[in-house]
Amino acid sequence: MYPSLTDSVGGSSSLSSSSSGPILIPKRFVWPYGGTRVYLIGSFTRWSEHIPMSPMEGCPSVFQVICSLMPGYHQFKFNVDGQWRYDEQQPFVNGNYGVVNTIYLVREPDILPVILSAETSSRSHMEVDNDVFGHAEANPRMSPSDLEVSRRRISKFLSEHTAYDLLPESGKVIALDVNLPVKQAFHVLYEQDVSMAPLWDFCKSQFVGVLSAMDFILILKELGTHGSHLTEEQLETHTIAAWKEGKSKQRRALDNNEGSNPHCFVHAGPKECLKDVALKVLQNKVSTVPIISLEDGSFPQLLHLASLSGILKCICRHFEHSAGSLPILQLPIASIPLGTWVPNVGDPNGQPLIRLRPNASLGDALSMFVQAKVSSIPIVDENDSLLDIYSRSDITALAKDKAYARISLDETNIHQALILGQDANSPYGLNNGHRCHMCLRSDSLHKVMERLAKPGVRRLVIVEAGSKRVEGIISLSDVFRFLLG
Repeated sequence: MYPSLTDSVGGSSSLSSSSSGPILIPKRFVWPYGGTRVYLIGSFTRWSEHIPMSPMEGCPSVFQVICSLMPGYHQFKFNVDGQWRYDEQQPFVNGNYGVVNTIYLVREPDILPVILSAETSSRSHMEVDNDVFGHAEANPRMSPSDLEVSRRRISKFLSEHTAYDLLPESGKVIALDVNLPVKQAFHVLYEQDVSMAPLWDFCKSQFVGVLSAMDFILILKELGTHGSHLTEEQLETHTIAAWKEGKSKQRRALDNNEGSNPHCFVHAGPKECLKDVALKVLQNKVSTVPIISLEDGSFPQLLHLASLSGILKCICRHFEHSAGSLPILQLPIASIPLGTWVPNVGDPNGQPLIRLRPNASLGDALSMFVQAKVSSIPIVDENDSLLDIYSRSDITALAKDKAYARISLDETNIHQALILGQDANSPYGLNNGHRCHMCLRSDSLHKVMERLAKPGVRRLVIVEAGSKRVEGIISLSDVFRFLLG
């Protein structure tokens, strides 16, 4: 049985923490470069004991462990899937045990006492060291020629493949009739676990638009202005068509009355190339594009809902064994203009990174979705460390047990809203690995793309190793804007 992370790691009782024993300092060791089984070994274990390291929840390529060490000079290295490795980003020397990393601990023993508490030791596997990636300036720079070569090859691939490549062998696509009551549509999306659905007009015999999470946000905000509580009756009296009729007016108001034309129904045909489909998503600022077959004037057939995630999966699969032909894929994300960053951490892309505390009102979060035009907001504690994330699609969770009928947007906070959406078998907890998908600034673009290509992952929160302090956020659209220039 393996010893506790905060127990003696040298196998000697002389390292126990007591008033008469030597001073011990908690030190967090991190291996951020992936693997399946990772162990730590060092001079403090007499180079004999292998200490297992745990993957970070939500960022499985990062392994870490906390050990209590005596002040002084120490050497260590890692065993990754049977191979001896060392971290080139940390100080290292060529010693008696090959190339090893080194540390010198001089801190006072009262620093970071909470690390040794029962509460934090139980969740220490979810943290990584703060200072491992403190030297972002050491990241390699992006060559303009490498960028051009990589973009040209990706563009060529996307231009040569069509939306047919996105169609699954089997599956179902949900569509809604425009005459369906809003309340019923709300429940359908929640029960089917989707955040949007195409709209079918029976009289016109054609698809005329989509109903998305943003529609429900606008609906709830408008209903909320007529009273302190939302009523089920209000939602029952409005059809999707009635709400859609006023949608263009609402959008023009949000666009500062610039007189923009009403948005048309964005869709694509199965023979359109993947590049055109991706550009439709980006240019129209939508999350999905329905793939509709209209050949020979026949009855329209809804084949698929194309997303950037599916297209990115095709890119990753195609270049899986030839990643070397795309030089920029190996660059760390901190070295390229990608995503939205906290000022002084990375280069912001023109707007500040929005964050909220758990006690912020649900009304404030919905207003930010509308006004700032963001799709998700990191939820952080007083130290700006990531606790959870609230996304536009989470609004459909208010359909559970008709929660929308008994809440006030201004009196319900985000923490409570997240609890409302939790499954009874999966109680709410901070740092939910199924919701919070994270990465580090040192992660390569290739690793970020592979993670974003997984089903259900729409964005990655960039966190500081160890503290989980939010440093930025990368969305699927950020990646495609960068790749396509």
